[in-house]
Amino acid sequence: MVLCQLYSNLKALSELKRNGRRVGRLRFKGKGWFKTFCYNQSGFKLIKTGKRLDLLHLSKIGDVPIRVHRPVDGEIKQIVIKKHNSGKWFAYMCIEKENKPSQREPKRIIGIDVGVKNFLTDSDGRQIENPRFYEKTLERIRALRHWLSRKKKGSKNREKQRIKLAKAYEKLVNQRDDFLHKLSRFYVNNYDVICVENLNIRNMVRNHNLAQKILDASWGKFLQLLEYKAESAGVRVVKVNPRGTSKGLSHENPIRDWISAVRIKMRGWDSPDSPAEMKPLLVYTPANFIIEAGSPLR
Repeated sequence: MVLCQLYSNLKALSELKRNGRRVGRLRFKGKGWFKTFCYNQSGFKLIKTGKRLDLLHLSKIGDVPIRVHRPVDGEIKQIVIKKHNSGKWFAYMCIEKENKPSQREPKRIIGIDVGVKNFLTDSDGRQIENPRFYEKTLERIRALRHWLSRKKKGSKNREKQRIKLAKAYEKLVNQRDDFLHKLSRFYVNNYDVICVENLNIRNMVRNHNLAQKILDASWGKFLQLLEYKAESAGVRVVKVNPRGTSKGLSHENPIRDWISAVRIKMRGWDSPDSPAEMKPLLVYTPANFIIEAGSPLR
């Protein structure tokens, strides 16, 4: 298992180097660094018990109680066991199944413009609040990091404080993922064609005034979730050039983002940019509503 992972890492590094990327060398991972191991093809079995916890049989380890959060649809080809910094253990199952969704007929088409002030505005007039999870959690994280720095290295108190900090970061990631999964699922379920901007986020975060807000919004992850959900549902995601989508619009214009979303939709599907003639009725949706209801629909 370890040798397989080692050779795959070496192969990935050589591929990156061949593509012109600067890469370093593999480092020795001592105690506390190596937190994953993998079972390929065999050495594992998921046993259904009909109770709250099922059993995962792992070769050389035994039966481990496991909470399966959804039914396994397909044949399990690989299991990766991983320990998170918070001390929790997870099993990631790679499933093989036949999935050939038919392409939906393009009847419902929408354009999406992401932003910092509002997470997104779509061409149907929805405006989703930016939840700013990192900004809201930052004060607690700073306090936990401060107390961690005051603990003696190698002590049990430092380890306890480290776990508290890791759990705070884990909660932050879970909140953000929950919001992005629910929002992306809504658009995939309700539209046949989704037009978005092809953003170069790596260049955008070079603006140090906006970098933290852009990374907190997680546009890249939202678009990634949108694409893989759309692929499995037969929905088409069209990426358009973002240049000029807000041309001639001032930041004070209350419908600036909506006009940009309409332009993205027109550029991605119908025709070149066309001016928006009518003033929309924007429906502002708080982030908490999506988290609780799972959808922007009221």
